[in-house]
Amino acid sequence: MKEFDLIIKNGTVVTSTESFLCDVAVKDGKIAAMAQNIEADAKEIYDAAGKLVLPGALDAHTHMAMPFGGTVSADSYMAGTRAAACGGVTTIFDYPVQHKGETIRGLVNSKKEVLEKEACVDYAMHCCITDLNEGEILEEMEKAVAEGITSFKCFLVYKKEGMMVDDGMLARLMLRAKELGAMINIHAENPDLIDYYTEKFLSEGKTSAWYHYMSRPEFVEAEADKRAVHWAKHLDAPLYLVHMADKEGLEACIEAKEEGADVFVETCPQYLEFTCDVYKREDGRNFVCSPPMKGQESQDALWKAIKNGMIDTVATDHCPFQSYEKDWGKDDFTKIPNGCPGVENLYPYMLDAANSGKITFERAVELCSTNVAKIFGCDNKGSISVGKDADIVIYDKDKDFTISVDNMHSDLDHTIWEGKQLHGYPIRTYLRGNVVYDNGDFVGTPGLGEYVKRSPRKH
Repeated sequence: MKEFDLIIKNGTVVTSTESFLCDVAVKDGKIAAMAQNIEADAKEIYDAAGKLVLPGALDAHTHMAMPFGGTVSADSYMAGTRAAACGGVTTIFDYPVQHKGETIRGLVNSKKEVLEKEACVDYAMHCCITDLNEGEILEEMEKAVAEGITSFKCFLVYKKEGMMVDDGMLARLMLRAKELGAMINIHAENPDLIDYYTEKFLSEGKTSAWYHYMSRPEFVEAEADKRAVHWAKHLDAPLYLVHMADKEGLEACIEAKEEGADVFVETCPQYLEFTCDVYKREDGRNFVCSPPMKGQESQDALWKAIKNGMIDTVATDHCPFQSYEKDWGKDDFTKIPNGCPGVENLYPYMLDAANSGKITFERAVELCSTNVAKIFGCDNKGSISVGKDADIVIYDKDKDFTISVDNMHSDLDHTIWEGKQLHGYPIRTYLRGNVVYDNGDFVGTPGLGEYVKRSPRKH
């Protein structure tokens, strides 16, 4: 009789389209068999009766160990991926930022050297391109795609920081990506308007965290969203808009999708949970991220698009900074390092939305796992099916959980999710068949995570 490494028995498997009672057997890190009743020997048999058996989430947007705003984001690759494992995220996508003179592969490989030692879950990378190096980057993109780096990010903002691309550079990158079966991801906000409002508010002595939102309101993001979508439609090139937060820009994306454009939309849990009112709180600076949380109308539009299938993915933009670093801006919002935590909260938050009937469990799996794997060419990820990596999350629908800095696994000294009550919570995470999280405890090993080589998009 065949022996498996692991059999998960009596659970309800959830895919992006259906749920069914099914045993899942794992061998050599892969899902080897699925059947109503698997009678076989295994090194471990786990009884998941009454529990959901889900594919691990893929967080398509994280910034671990990222230099920004005069410091470095609070989670090292080790701490950030440990937190990921404990929230049921089994693959993270990081965003290394290229600076003048740097090559894509040189930058990615320098990050891989650290990740090989520290990563507690699997990892992929989208490289942020800020400089074409006199065309060398356009050449190098072909080799990068061959090595499984099939997405590149452009900032339409951070002009003064030297990270912004202009429309000409953006168009060249979009066309080159299309040619190679790759895709451009875009952070869309208008820098000139942000600069105008920032200078105006500072000169008027308006310096609180509220003015972070007021200097980057809905229409400032929407203009850049619309511009990005305009180029995607007219260049006939694929486009992935990261951290969508505003109604007007979202509507432009939905219209483009309905016209058949290759446009994908990501949003984040913080935009689904909080509105700009958080910036009026005493600890408002802890919520400062870019783009900021927006008004209620934008949040309602995001939830509507989550429900009707017009948002493709939910990711976190995990980029945490310690509260004492956030305090640098208590008298000047421009000095607050931008970013919030979320990698450990992504899947539990979206699954709680499913458990409360806001969306289906299948939709939560689609948004956090299946769609991400499909869009970004992670062929072995994103679903519970034979042949895929055994990245599996066991979810207890009846477990009540209150998020607190004390029960998170990041290196951060606070969380914007403090006190948030969830009904239902992940109780176990497997990475390629290895238990990495068990009922509140990280039980994995730094260095267990592997690089995910991604497939190019089909034309």
